[in-house]
Amino acid sequence: MQYPYDISVVVPLFNEEESLPELVRWIKRVMHAHEFSYEVILVDDGSTDRSWDVVCSLSAEDNTLKGISFNRNYGKSAALNEGFKRCSGEVVITMDADLQDSPEEIPALYDMIKNQRYDLVSGWKKKRYDPLSKTIPTKFFNAATRKLSGIKLHDFNCGLKAYRQLVVKSIEVHGEMHRYIPVIAKWNGFTRIGEKPVQHQERKYGTTKFGLERFVYGFLDLLSITFVSRFKKRPMHFFGTMGTLMFVVGLGITVWLIAQKMFGVYFEGRVRDIVDQPLFFLALVAVVLGVQLFLAGFLAEMISMASSKSNEYLIRDRVGSLRK
Repeated sequence: MQYPYDISVVVPLFNEEESLPELVRWIKRVMHAHEFSYEVILVDDGSTDRSWDVVCSLSAEDNTLKGISFNRNYGKSAALNEGFKRCSGEVVITMDADLQDSPEEIPALYDMIKNQRYDLVSGWKKKRYDPLSKTIPTKFFNAATRKLSGIKLHDFNCGLKAYRQLVVKSIEVHGEMHRYIPVIAKWNGFTRIGEKPVQHQERKYGTTKFGLERFVYGFLDLLSITFVSRFKKRPMHFFGTMGTLMFVVGLGITVWLIAQKMFGVYFEGRVRDIVDQPLFFLALVAVVLGVQLFLAGFLAEMISMASSKSNEYLIRDRVGSLRK
């Protein structure tokens, strides 16, 4: 397949007017040194400074540079998603606009996708120039993500990543899911995921745009993407299994209490009433919840089957008359 460009560089940005000219010059210098054909897509996520004016000015001077401006701040995931929709390079590179990601890493990342046949390569900032309030929670976040996803990456949230074009065209990033693009890619069948140690620069201009709340939101998003990825096409497998298990446990306890009652009446003449035992009410709750979970799975399965995208599957390639 022929692509218009070797590389598309997608850069989400928010209030980075000072760093943009230097970043664009740096990318251009690296691309020309390695004779890549390329495009740079700057996605302004509702900046309140002069970032968009700078993008327009830079674009007027260089036709390889393209820009998108949001009406308000939607978040990094939205910016990446829009950039992915519009990029057309064979290899797609993402990087942050704050100059902490080095464009000098681009040729090696390109080689890993193009020649080593990786689907996705994530950067790993071995040495970080961030405060402890950011690095320590990041270590816990990465450890939890490795455990739940089974993907052996050290730095899931590194902004410097490389993708085959098919990967970015096959996934949708929303909310705060940009942290979990490797997880989303894996659940879409792109399992050749690599990692490359990259240089992390000290922030030269401005301040970080992310607070500690991102780690709380990030953990909740991880649980969400793990659940959706595994059970989106088969919700009954989750809800039905949990519902059946709870129903069987509740029913089993109820039967045991009734048998105990009958045994006591027959051999001892009197026994404690079933409704006087807390275990009976726990069993009743388990039965009710079991039925509700089963019905929830049944309804979710019907909604999934009725969805217009329920039978859309990712096709890697075609040959012969099915090529197009």
